[in-house]
Amino acid sequence: MAYAKLIGAEVRRKEDPRLITGTGQYVGDLKLPGMLHVALVRSPYPHARIRSIDARVALKRPGVVAVITGQDLQASCNPLPMSGGEGGPKSKRTRPILSIDKVRHVGEAVAAVVATSPVVAIDAVAEVDVDWEPLPAVADMLKALEPDAPRLFEEMESNLDHVKRRKVGDPDAAFASAFKVVKQRMVNQRLCGLPMEGRAVVAMPDPMSGGLTVWTSTQAPHQMRGEIAKVLRMAENQVRVIAPDVGGGFGVKIGIYPEDALVAALARQFNAPVRWVEGRLEHMMATTHGRGQVADLEAAVTEDGTVTALRMRVIGDSGAYPVAPGIPDLTLAMGVGVYHVPNIDFEVTVVYTNTTPIAAYRGAGRPEAAYYLERMMDVIAAELGMDGAEVRRRNFIPPEAFPYKTPTGETYDSGEYNRALAKALDISNYAALREEQQQRIASGSNKLLGIGLATYVEMCGFGPYESAQVKVEPTGTVTVTTGISPHGQGGATTFAQIVADMLGVDFDSVVVKHGDTATTPMGIGTMGSRSIAVGGSALYRATERVREKARRIAATMLEANPADLELVDGHFQVRGAPDSKVAWARVVKRAYSDKLPDDISPGLEETDFFKPPELIYPFGAHVAVVEVDTDTGDVRIRNYYSVDDCGPRISPMLVNGQVHGGLAQGIAQALLEEVVYDENGQLLSGSLMDYAIPRADLFPPFTTDKTETPTPLNPLGAKGIGEAATIGSTPAIANAVADALRHLGVRHIDIPLRSEKVWRAMQGR
Repeated sequence: MAYAKLIGAEVRRKEDPRLITGTGQYVGDLKLPGMLHVALVRSPYPHARIRSIDARVALKRPGVVAVITGQDLQASCNPLPMSGGEGGPKSKRTRPILSIDKVRHVGEAVAAVVATSPVVAIDAVAEVDVDWEPLPAVADMLKALEPDAPRLFEEMESNLDHVKRRKVGDPDAAFASAFKVVKQRMVNQRLCGLPMEGRAVVAMPDPMSGGLTVWTSTQAPHQMRGEIAKVLRMAENQVRVIAPDVGGGFGVKIGIYPEDALVAALARQFNAPVRWVEGRLEHMMATTHGRGQVADLEAAVTEDGTVTALRMRVIGDSGAYPVAPGIPDLTLAMGVGVYHVPNIDFEVTVVYTNTTPIAAYRGAGRPEAAYYLERMMDVIAAELGMDGAEVRRRNFIPPEAFPYKTPTGETYDSGEYNRALAKALDISNYAALREEQQQRIASGSNKLLGIGLATYVEMCGFGPYESAQVKVEPTGTVTVTTGISPHGQGGATTFAQIVADMLGVDFDSVVVKHGDTATTPMGIGTMGSRSIAVGGSALYRATERVREKARRIAATMLEANPADLELVDGHFQVRGAPDSKVAWARVVKRAYSDKLPDDISPGLEETDFFKPPELIYPFGAHVAVVEVDTDTGDVRIRNYYSVDDCGPRISPMLVNGQVHGGLAQGIAQALLEEVVYDENGQLLSGSLMDYAIPRADLFPPFTTDKTETPTPLNPLGAKGIGEAATIGSTPAIANAVADALRHLGVRHIDIPLRSEKVWRAMQGR
């Protein structure tokens, strides 16, 4: 397709005026007449039986309407849907809305106080007396696999959810004949999502349908509707889910939580609006976490640094419930990254622990794989005395190999990995950085320079489909409704750019609506970097059909062949005869008139469901430059260079915004963030006093650039960008710190690379 005025242009975000002026509408802003408020009684124990719950004192407090337990809901509600695994029947791993017999992690809810104000509800929580029987707990995923470990689900034989293996080629022979076998254990620590807006739910009975309207801070309204309906035993068309403005998600707002179903159930029970808004402490305890893996890698390498075989053993923590136990499987799927490795022996083991469940967090399985591989490439380089860039070049999948079938079963659509790396090395002036590094070592400087490289590829554009409807109003303005549900990405801006460009209408005349299951076509939602690649492709195809119908109508008005017409500056005109033209507004007016020929139906609107044929694989290369203080172990980022390839960029400014945000989160994992439990399962990092998130002064100005390799799998040629920078930045920073200490004999330090940890590593050398 031809990129014209708006596709690829820098435009201001449509969403920003209301958000920066404080007129955005979030779930927590809703105030409905007669609203009741919910606060939750949560477990202080990681593992305990519930002997009894005594709410008599709480019920005496003025304003308390009821105290609801899991037993009260059992007759009217199904358990929450759990993801499947290979460790046993789903029935053995059920999760009620409120726990009934026992709890499996700190913060698990066992009762709900319903009151006339949030203050009353919160105060009454302390007056609900729960008689607990503490049980032995296991928080460490390695210990959870031991035969005598406390079992979370007594009906199961162990804490194992599933094991997945993939063995291709002859890795055993490759290891037996290797010049060197390089081994390294690595940890991907548990993280907290921490969007600016926590979770929130409001539910209200709908007397018209006999059902419910639910406002919730979600990334996937239609999925939420289906899951609420299933739990409450309702028909889906009785549940309307609305996601208004959503203040960030990062994956933790994809699926249903106990609170979503609880608030909906209480609204039905009390026939009144009911509201619950998460506090930050609750978020740390009860909203799903991310990452949480331990990996052992072995690489068989030749003398010149070629990797002939790779072994990977990953243990993934599922937490207390199988919310998303398949995420570690994605680590296996992306286990060869950008490299041609003919022989692999991979195994992923997923285990339950007495901790908050782990689910999607920006990248979901792919950052873990990239971290392991990119650290491994630098460990190999150090073992062989080679430069990390050269080791990578020797192992890249060549451009002529695409589409490339990996030994893990993925089919990469397109890629030019060395081009991205070459550009990153060029813009960072890599050779000069290496010279400066050696000069500092020679001079005995206490500020060591480290240069970290990372090349990555990720999977995105997940199906099974996405939807878009384009409706041209009789006045010529355009309304877009989409199954995509943005939460900060700027989807309304990008979608308006596509439509305005393709139809030749004014950008400001395009309105994009989303997040309401009553008005939008069935959609999957926003996750997995799929908005443009899948949702944008549906929009492109629907808009293309609208344009072609308008062309046919214009042809009847001009008495011309539709094939001879082109759309130029808001007019359909005869190619080669620009004076023979008709304005867009007149064509639209004719579409809604009685003057159409019999073979053209009235109206000008189209709906499309785009089913991606395969996943798509954006990629890139990052260079991080850090200074490590030998006296304190403090790490300072001096420069950061990011070259990311997401195919054609519809809205470059928004792409840069996604890259900047992704870099911040990935760098924060490398240096700061970590959810910590003690050995008994108590959460030690349960507030922002204890969980370190980055501030703006941690980061230097980022230097961003691109290569452009379109995908052949969608009409825009576009790949995803939302998670890419997170995937590349964590290993780049970790490699930079290890590189700074390489001459001291420091081989590897597990992230996060806090100052004390770095200092101690240096003292040992």
